[in-house]
This record gives sequence, C-alpha cells and structure tokens, in this order.
Amino acid sequence: MSVSKAPPHPPTSHLALPPSSTSSSAPSSSATSPSVAAPPPSPVKISMQEHFAINVCPGPILPIPQISDFFPRFHDYPCTPPPPREKKILKEETFNGMTGGFKDGEKTADNEADKDEAFDSDDEDTYLGTLEFNLHFDQDNNCLHCTIHKAKGLKAMDSNGLADPYVKLHLLPGASKANKLRTKTLKNTLNPVWNETLVYHGITAADMTTKTLRLCVCDMDRLGRNEFIGEVRVALKKLKEGENKRYNMGLERIAQNKESNNQTVEQGAEEEERGRILVSLCYNTEKGCLLVGIIRCAHLAAMDSNGYSDPFVKIVLQPDMGKKSKYKTSVKKKTLNPEFNEEFSYEVSLDHLAKKTLEITVWDYDLGMSNDFIGGVELGINASGQRLRHWFDCLKNKGNKVEYWHTLTQQGAPSNDKPD
Repeated sequence: MSVSKAPPHPPTSHLALPPSSTSSSAPSSSATSPSVAAPPPSPVKISMQEHFAINVCPGPILPIPQISDFFPRFHDYPCTPPPPREKKILKEETFNGMTGGFKDGEKTADNEADKDEAFDSDDEDTYLGTLEFNLHFDQDNNCLHCTIHKAKGLKAMDSNGLADPYVKLHLLPGASKANKLRTKTLKNTLNPVWNETLVYHGITAADMTTKTLRLCVCDMDRLGRNEFIGEVRVALKKLKEGENKRYNMGLERIAQNKESNNQTVEQGAEEEERGRILVSLCYNTEKGCLLVGIIRCAHLAAMDSNGYSDPFVKIVLQPDMGKKSKYKTSVKKKTLNPEFNEEFSYEVSLDHLAKKTLEITVWDYDLGMSNDFIGGVELGINASGQRLRHWFDCLKNKGNKVEYWHTLTQQGAPSNDKPD
C-alpha cells in the first residue's frame, strides 16, 4: 500500500528531500526568464510501513509480521512464511558436572516417573481415615450386633473442606438391599461420632463361617450422588461366639477387579437365597390348639422395581380344614426385613396334629396384579433337617414356645399366582 504526499515545506517538514541540481537551478532560470514558471515537483511515494516506522520507531526498520504471513492461502502471490522468532532459553545451573543438580539422563527419567506416578496414583495411596466399631454375635437369638463408634481423619469431600459422613453395612455374599444397614448422617465433620448399634437378624453359625461384613463410609450430597470415601471388611469367621470384639481399622479402596468379582458372587447368591423367616410354635394343651407365631423375616428377595418388596405371610395347615386353616398377616410396605409379631391359632388335637403339615409362604403384595411368590417352608412329619426338628420339638415340649429360623425355598410356589 502506498500514499501520495504533497510536497513538504522546507522549514517545517522532516521529510524534505535534499536539494537537487534541478531545484538549485530553478532560481537562476527564473531570474533570466521571469515569464516562464517552473514545473511542480512530483509527490514523494512511501509505503505505509515506512511511514509508521519512521514516525514511531526511529532507528533501523524491522520487518513487521503480518497475519497473512502465517496463512499463505490468503496471499494473491506465493509467499514463504517468515522464520519463527527465536526465544531465549535460560541455561540451567550446572555444578559438580551435573545440569540442574541431576546427572545426565537422570532428570528425564525422574520426570517421566513423576508423570507416571501422578497418572497412576489413586486414592488407595492417600490417607482416607480410620473407623472404630464393635462386633458381637448372639447365637441364642441368631443376631449380629455391630456398634459403630466413630471415625477419625476422614478425607474431605466437600468444597468447604469437610464431609457429611455416614456408614453403610453389607453382608457379603447376599442380596443387595436385603442386608444393607446404615447409620444416621452427621453434618460438616471429618471426625464423626455415631455410637449407633445396627443389628442383623437371622444370622446362623453357618453364616458366620462363610460371610464377610463390609463397612463403607460415604459422604452424603443432597444435590448430587453420594460419594464413596473408603471401606473396611471383616471375615466373620474370625469372630468367636459370644465375643464382643473391638476394631479400629484404616479405610481403604478395593480394586475394581476385586469389586466386580464380589458383585458377581453377590448376584449368584441373590439368585439362590430367597430370605429367612423366624417362626414360633407352641401347642396349648389346655385349649387344645396350635399357636403359630410369625415373628419376622430377614434378607428377603427384592420383587419390585424399587429394589424392595411389600411382603406378607400366608399360613395353611394341611390337609385343608376349610377357612379356619388359612391365615394371612398384614402387609409391610417397602421392606426386605419386615417385623410382624403376629400369632394365629389352630384348633386341633395332638394326635391329629402329628399327621398334618404346616405350610408357610411369603409373598410380595401388588395392588391390582397377581402377588409375587418370594419363598416358602413346610413344617411337619414329612419335612427334614431343621424343619423336622422344629416340628418334633413343638410336639415334645407342650406348652412351651419354640422358635426357629428357616430358610425360604421355592417349596410351595404355585404354578399361577392368583390375586387375593
């Protein structure tokens, strides 16, 4: 780009050209021939780059990189981009024959190791805190008591540098929600103190040899998903009968491959285990009747889409004695560990009772639809194992209430569920 500039005034303009021979001869010619006028000088043409360079940057003119230099396709003519400007690199300090305090090749290797460590480092290497709790197994009542005392030095999970922790308990392997218990949530603390006791019902001595208790510490978020802080696991076979053992364990995070294996084991156990029921039997000789008590159920299978069930229990004394032989408990909403504490009476002589069979089935109530069968158990002379032992103990100990836990099976499942 170029501009035309008017001839400068000699006394004021700094762009005036040096006097030439033509301009010096002009006065003489005008003196000799005053009637002939001299032609005006041609305007001086300079580039805009030179114009700004002269006015702004006195001194040597340096090339100014244009944006088009970096995008040659915008040029109307072929052009090579300017060479990149060199940046000054500060030399690292050298001493004892080493650069920057490192030997040759050592610094590069260490930097790569640091990058790998930062990439591979996980919360497993960080301190997550400790959890203090007690475990006690009551074999007489088939209960496992877990008292959560406190946690110390938990990892901060919220933006305020604190957390809202709670503890969640799982029995592995087993159904997902049927054996989950949790404490209350404590707000804004990294050293929570719960002193809360959670109880698992229906735990037998055989369970203590095969199951593992998992205690997870989580941070509750109302607006988002709850965050996992850490966990501890205790093999229940290490807990002796009647022992009240205290634990103080550091939280950790189990690898994903181990977790997936545990989930697979849990899913397999969930398909096999339908739940358990606590039943009491007592034959009253004065009234000549059998008292059947449905106390509670534990670890029932989830039948609804929300991960829970609406269980109730049906009791039938076979052979069928009409309407007097069929009873049904109330429905407990959205639970896998219902507590009924309901008792039913059958008027039957002791001689006839020995030949009968008591069918107990657990169902999931669905409004306006067929009820889902969860599991059942049969007690009587044709039963075996613990079910037969329970029946004999009832007939033998007349007037005494005998309680037994029984595992629910597919026994008693109907071909087509009919709504009641």
